[in-house]
Amino acid sequence: MGSYLIYLAIIIILPLYAQFKVKSTYKKYSKVRSESGMTGAEVARLMLDQHGLHNVKVVESQGFLSDHYNPVTKVVALSPHNYHDASIAGTAVAAHEVGHAIQDKEAYAFLRFRHKLVPAANLTSNASWVFIMIGLFLPAMNGLLGVGIAMMAVGVLFQLVTLPVEFDASNRAMNEVVSLGVIRNDEEGDAKKVLNAAAMTYVAAAAVAVLELVRLLLIFTGRGDD
Repeated sequence: MGSYLIYLAIIIILPLYAQFKVKSTYKKYSKVRSESGMTGAEVARLMLDQHGLHNVKVVESQGFLSDHYNPVTKVVALSPHNYHDASIAGTAVAAHEVGHAIQDKEAYAFLRFRHKLVPAANLTSNASWVFIMIGLFLPAMNGLLGVGIAMMAVGVLFQLVTLPVEFDASNRAMNEVVSLGVIRNDEEGDAKKVLNAAAMTYVAAAAVAVLELVRLLLIFTGRGDD
């Protein structure tokens, strides 16, 4: 019972803490103006041009922290505050998204692998729970539980592959903004805090996914031993 409570605490508290951390850290440093005075859009454009990525557009997206890079349309989309404001948070987030564009240009292995996993992950993410729920409630159909677990494993693999992609993009981002002088030495620590807080959400998601997969595997194998 104790171990199950710990499990519940992890899968509930860890994601909530990660979300709280990223929102509170972003809120704090979105109010701190960067010394360069460059908006997120200007930082992104500068970095892209430095890498010859003139074909990649920088556009404004809608919604809070809706920032992303689309490898299909070759677009770096920044949320309104990050696009227009000159802040430590906006600089860090914009640089991170450009980091993904640079990964795309250089055919970064983990990014390419993650792209290949997208169709399978989208297909199995929701369907897996249909098989899992049937298998859990109908022990005689334990085979369906196994099918659901196998499908779920694809999504877990996607989560795990996402980690090196995100960490690498952040490392590229910090190296670029420092070398270009966009972030001054006294601002570097604050920019890293923003990126580290964002990374926590991916770590939390991966940890929860792995724990859930392990729990279901134990149930499945335990039934097989009966």
